[in-house]
Amino acid sequence: MADIVGAMASSHAYALLNPQTWDTRRELSRQRFAAKYGTVPAEHPRLAGEPAEQSAERFGKLGDAFRQLRDELVRLAPDTLIIIGDDQEENYTDTVPQFAIYTGGHVNAYDPESKETTGYRCDAALARALHAGLVEQGFDVTSSSAFPDDLLISHAHAQVLTLLRPTAPVVLVFVNAINLPAATPNRCYEFGEGIRSCLGGLPGAERVVLYASGGLSHFSAGYPYKEYGGSLSMGDICEDFDRRVLGWIERGDGAALKSLSSRDLLDNGEVELRQWIVLLGALQTLKPATLVYEPMYRGLMGMGVGFWRF
Repeated sequence: MADIVGAMASSHAYALLNPQTWDTRRELSRQRFAAKYGTVPAEHPRLAGEPAEQSAERFGKLGDAFRQLRDELVRLAPDTLIIIGDDQEENYTDTVPQFAIYTGGHVNAYDPESKETTGYRCDAALARALHAGLVEQGFDVTSSSAFPDDLLISHAHAQVLTLLRPTAPVVLVFVNAINLPAATPNRCYEFGEGIRSCLGGLPGAERVVLYASGGLSHFSAGYPYKEYGGSLSMGDICEDFDRRVLGWIERGDGAALKSLSSRDLLDNGEVELRQWIVLLGALQTLKPATLVYEPMYRGLMGMGVGFWRF
């Protein structure tokens, strides 16, 4: 069987950037919003109470947690790293699967922030076994054995690879989050349970680390505002919702997220929480060893980092 020896989760995008770059990066996001919707969004009023110095200080807790993730990956020395992320019309454009697995043997990850392209080995055998096992369980999972130029441009995956620089081969799992309709929280949790079951049924003794890349609450330039139709806009963060969800996670009650609806996620800027929910389905009642949260209005996001120790 393949053993899950560690699990990680984090926000991406601004959470993986130096806070000193946030003001410049936020202006780019505002211009992207304007190009799409015809008007430049107002800066959030909470920015006035969050000077750059304070942002950097508060981000220190997140930075420490990210360093822990890197250190733990080295310590755990897994045979394979499975990254669960969404795709925002990056690798999947005309056809957007609800769930997909990359089954190729190599990928060149392009990080849109650092502009770096780095090659990574992929665990094609494990990916194919995971795909077959999930389909056998009743999940309609798409597989892709190659991307054009072997280029991975999904930032949810590429940024995590830049953060961790894994030496072990990777398996890339894609969860539709931002192209609605998308899988319900309950279905995402079941998908995570399916991943755990598949891994447990494999021959051999591979050591696997899981990583969920996405969330928490944020209304980005690319948010599905047409489907949302509410009063919140770019830069808003639903802190109360974030803290309620994180309370469940901290208590080892990830199954409580199954009670949420797709509308709950959409109304609270949480469409990318789906990746965390998939991970929690694999973890069951395991409590996190580390769980850090900071709502960073200068960085447009409720930022979270978690680590689970087995």
